[in-house]
Amino acid sequence: MGAELLPDRAAAAEPPAPLILGLQPAALIDHVAHVDWSLLDRVPGERGGSTPVAIEELESIVREVKTHILSSPNELSPVKSMAGGSVANTIRGLSAGFGISSGIVGAYGDDDQGQSFVSNMSFHGVSLSKMRSKKGTTGQCVCLVDACGNRTMRPCLSNAVKLQADELTSAHFRGSKWLVIRYAIFNLEVIQAAISIAKQEGLLVSLDLASFEMVRNFRSPLLELLQSGNIDLCFANEDEAAELLRGEEKVGPEAALEFLGQYCKWAVVTLSSNGCIAKHGKETVRVPAVGEVKAADATGAGDLFASGFLYGLAKGLSLEECCKAGSCSGGSVIRALGGEVTPENWQWMYKQMQIKGLPLPNMRN
Repeated sequence: MGAELLPDRAAAAEPPAPLILGLQPAALIDHVAHVDWSLLDRVPGERGGSTPVAIEELESIVREVKTHILSSPNELSPVKSMAGGSVANTIRGLSAGFGISSGIVGAYGDDDQGQSFVSNMSFHGVSLSKMRSKKGTTGQCVCLVDACGNRTMRPCLSNAVKLQADELTSAHFRGSKWLVIRYAIFNLEVIQAAISIAKQEGLLVSLDLASFEMVRNFRSPLLELLQSGNIDLCFANEDEAAELLRGEEKVGPEAALEFLGQYCKWAVVTLSSNGCIAKHGKETVRVPAVGEVKAADATGAGDLFASGFLYGLAKGLSLEECCKAGSCSGGSVIRALGGEVTPENWQWMYKQMQIKGLPLPNMRN
């Protein structure tokens, strides 16, 4: 009889599944710095976007940064390093700022960068029980921020360890409610596998369109994902929305919202300082941005908007309230450098939520 109870005891010892699970196949460390225009002019690729680079180029950019730093009395270090990646930013925000049970599935290298990723995410209460350590290097990304707060990103993932599609099992997703994904052509196989298994386990799937270059260069696979009917929620910014409808008769954010609404239960197009528009079924709303927020750094604005919006859905808020929560959290992260919200800026966000009559998070101790 006692032996028969062992499986139940083992199951009881398992940590509870996070409500919201993020797929980030490769852990990433962001190196964020304010730089001047002269450096941005010399960095290959379009300004304002995200273009992959080799490790040699990333290291060269980091060296250049040290001679092109914009001094700021509020910054302790010219380069700020933290766990990064769109999904990590969203998941960390859900846990740290909204008290939502959140976790990540993916892999990190057995190097200092990998340990930094684990330490940073664990500190903010993110479950890493579904992440695995692998022999090798952890991904890195340089985020260059200009004087206006606009960011140009150069990720290096070519040699980074990552979770493979055949390593995913139903156990990764069982018990969770949402799967959060960022579109990336180099992760397409693992994304497709994750969506397939997640759907079998009854999860809802949220997709971020990543960058205008990713949409422009790999539009066909993206359309296949959207048209599969497996994407429940989609986030796009203005530039991504424009690329999504490039060559179509009807263009613009509103047309993109209608297009996404054909395939997704919820569709959101963020409009920077002009707020956002969102659609759920036949309902469409437009919500302004929060107050007069001067962007110190736009890094993570869309990621943290997603945190607030998903918090709203988890709490059963209306479409308009979900957008308002997203605007508050998106507004909080741009007040400082990097995609991680500071404690002071979480307090700023809670105040904005109170002003808008939104329910405040029930924070875990």
